[in-house]
Amino acid sequence: MKFLHTMVRVTDLDASLDFYCNKLGLTEVRRSDYEQGRFYLIYLSAPGDDSGAELELTHNWDPETLDGGRNFGHVAYQVDDIYATCQHLLDQGVTINRPPRDGYMAFIRSPDGISIELLQKGGALAPQEPWQSMENSGSW
Repeated sequence: MKFLHTMVRVTDLDASLDFYCNKLGLTEVRRSDYEQGRFYLIYLSAPGDDSGAELELTHNWDPETLDGGRNFGHVAYQVDDIYATCQHLLDQGVTINRPPRDGYMAFIRSPDGISIELLQKGGALAPQEPWQSMENSGSW
């Protein structure tokens, strides 16, 4: 068995691509337009990840309301430096819902409320400020 992809529905394709590509750092691998079905599929991957695992963004052309997001669970990515990654995201205006107080794990949310877990590669870093004292923000 081989993991292929995780699919999340997105309502605002531009906002989602900005979040996943420009802020989180994923790369668009391929895109398919399905005119008859009235939807796009955009596949993204993490730089340097040769496993073939992808995130599939599904955007329906007709307006729809997506709520919750947390019932989906979460998508997880391993990062080289949890503190640098969270600072970069914070500088880009992304809310850190669960800061990396333990030097290992943080959670953020996509524009459509999908919970994204960030995990420190190779084990926890030593706890440090301002992260150690930072409170949770919203749900994650």
